[in-house]
Amino acid sequence: MPQGNHVRNNAEVVHMDPELAGDLLASVDAPLKSLKCPKSGKTFLCCDYNRDGDSYRSPFSNQYVDAAGSFGDDGDAPKPSEHLRELELFANDSFDIYRDLYYEGGVSSVYLWDNEDGDASIDGKIGFDGVVLLKKTVDESSSWDSIHVFEIESVSAGTSAYRLTSTILLDLSEANKDSTYLSGNLTRQTEREITYKDSASHVANIGSLIEDVETQMRNMLQEVYFGKTMDVLTDVRSLDALEDRQADRKRQENLIQRFESL
Repeated sequence: MPQGNHVRNNAEVVHMDPELAGDLLASVDAPLKSLKCPKSGKTFLCCDYNRDGDSYRSPFSNQYVDAAGSFGDDGDAPKPSEHLRELELFANDSFDIYRDLYYEGGVSSVYLWDNEDGDASIDGKIGFDGVVLLKKTVDESSSWDSIHVFEIESVSAGTSAYRLTSTILLDLSEANKDSTYLSGNLTRQTEREITYKDSASHVANIGSLIEDVETQMRNMLQEVYFGKTMDVLTDVRSLDALEDRQADRKRQENLIQRFESL
């Protein structure tokens, strides 16, 4: 099912029974939506981790923005501590460079929050978890969404365990109703122990981990989406006319081009 239909179906269920909205949105993966920060004019990505009610916290202004694009009343809404907010700004700048290098476009957002271990500004304390969001859209019909939720736990002096849950949602389609489309998602969990010097080095460690995981998942998606899909098309349509097989090949090439552009 195309991700666009997936989103519409979720919206219809929520419309019929609004009380299901929280549980449904928390358990069902859907393409990331975006809002524009009124203060900076920059686009940021939205998820449950920067959400409070119907508003979403901007990583640029640290204020909550509603669906109309205006700042809402965020007096009681959760926000990171002062030191963690500085680290969040650093992380957003760092992953913006990553996004530009690897995606050549798109949008990225990073959100950090204090956990029960304490203040992240205290030496020897980790004190925070976070999420890294990446989105790339081509021609408003094909999209790549990456959601990386991470937890950090101190193992020993100067060494931390990083637990990463990565979900990639891929939608490859064209405006032409007769075209071939592919959509789906893939989730992987990764854990690795890495040394660190200070709180800023956690950002570099998470960045390296996400780089490795995204490369692996992209290769897996390419093998499954295109290798297996072509095998199925070949088996199912092996008796068709040569023109039909050539058309199938052309559709696959178009999908591969869209995948490589994401």
